[in-house]
Amino acid sequence: MKPVLLLANAIAKRFGGVKALNGVSLTIHEGEIYGLIGPNGAGKTTFFNVLTGLYHPDGGELLFEGHKLKASTPHVATQRGIARTFQNIRLFGNMTAIENVMVGRHARTRAGVFGGVLRTARTRAEEAAIHDRAEELLHYVGVAHRANDMAKHLSYGDQRRLEIARALATEPKLLALDEPAAGMNGTETESLRRLIESIRADGTTVLLIEHDVKLVMGLCDRVAVLDYGEKICEDVPAAVQKDPKVIEAYLGGSLA
Repeated sequence: MKPVLLLANAIAKRFGGVKALNGVSLTIHEGEIYGLIGPNGAGKTTFFNVLTGLYHPDGGELLFEGHKLKASTPHVATQRGIARTFQNIRLFGNMTAIENVMVGRHARTRAGVFGGVLRTARTRAEEAAIHDRAEELLHYVGVAHRANDMAKHLSYGDQRRLEIARALATEPKLLALDEPAAGMNGTETESLRRLIESIRADGTTVLLIEHDVKLVMGLCDRVAVLDYGEKICEDVPAAVQKDPKVIEAYLGGSLA
């Protein structure tokens, strides 16, 4: 088995008297596509928010590449190699598609304020490289033909892909996708599946929250299930589908 990339140990998060996460432990290995599922309100997005520094946990610890993530912020999480998309798309609507990706790429720039003001040769060269990489990523996710269009004018599916491109621009080791197939039709979902497989094949580990259980079960190497802030199952997809606690959490419905 490949090395552990992310170890979440007994993560807890409370909002008043509500335990959004109650001692959640997960282990994600390098090169995995790891699914995180559960009914609405199970704590999935809360876990993402803790992982990426939007929330500070009330208990437990996160280890990334063997190093503890201490009081992380979104900027620190990005610098360490963790990128994410959001359940509700958060693009800069009045910027073009390529500008949105370039914003993500600036997390890895070195020029600083001095170079930006004086427009040194190094700064100009770096900006050109950022633009070229943004173009590559737009091709990669399939929206290069909309590069110069405002993000708000893109279709819903293209906006989802653009957000993935912007996240990839930060050069993540772990890409956390929060319901990327939401609102997509069958053709768009199949295209998304192929994209996620390509991302993993190119060396990025993927953590996936998704309500499309068929997509998760057909795509992920392992799946964890949350219910009321607690992990009730973690296994390969075939075993998860048969677990009685998982079936009960989904109101007695089948996960097949």
